[in-house]
Amino acid sequence: MPKKIIFKHLLAIRWMHWINFPVLTIMIWSGMLIYWANDVYEVKIGNKQLLMFFPNGFYKFFNIPHRLAEGMAYHFVFMWLFFINGLLYVLYTIFSGEWRYLLPNRHSFKESIQVVLYDFHLSKVKPPQAKYNAAQRIAYSMIIVMGFGSILTGLAIYKPVQLSWVTAVCGGYAAARVEHFVLTVGYVLFFFIHIVQVILAGWNNFRAMVAGFEIVEK
Repeated sequence: MPKKIIFKHLLAIRWMHWINFPVLTIMIWSGMLIYWANDVYEVKIGNKQLLMFFPNGFYKFFNIPHRLAEGMAYHFVFMWLFFINGLLYVLYTIFSGEWRYLLPNRHSFKESIQVVLYDFHLSKVKPPQAKYNAAQRIAYSMIIVMGFGSILTGLAIYKPVQLSWVTAVCGGYAAARVEHFVLTVGYVLFFFIHIVQVILAGWNNFRAMVAGFEIVEK
């Protein structure tokens, strides 16, 4: 059966995507090294502890303890790469017109349910698929908002006195730290879901993010 090449992702989008993947991974890892210094988050009922987010065995397995200075050094260097790459991505999508394919529309939330049902084989009705499906539009837009939130809360934690107004916007130092932590958990969940979706979508979809094109049957 004859096949045709369909160009899908521009070079700049592919570069920024692949730059962001290792940068964000290092940011999460170095953030864990920093978090160890004050590992305070837990799930409790009254005075009874039900769950620590990261038990001691986790830190020992990954050799995390006693690496605070290293974590801060990596975090503050790669923070700028994360910020610059994210800013360039947002500016590029605006000026290139790519934002039209990324932003959710009034049908996206309804269609995203169809995407989830179809992916879990709970429905045989294939959801509408343009360059990005509805679930992707929502997820990719949310990750941009999360990135902005991480920069804001990160600055509030890093310079709470010099940038006191940023800290105030975040609800105070303690609130900013919680928000920063929750956003990091969100990135990890996004990574997991994103990788599963890539596997389910198959090689053709992965190739599009590497080479920029898909090969489909006519």
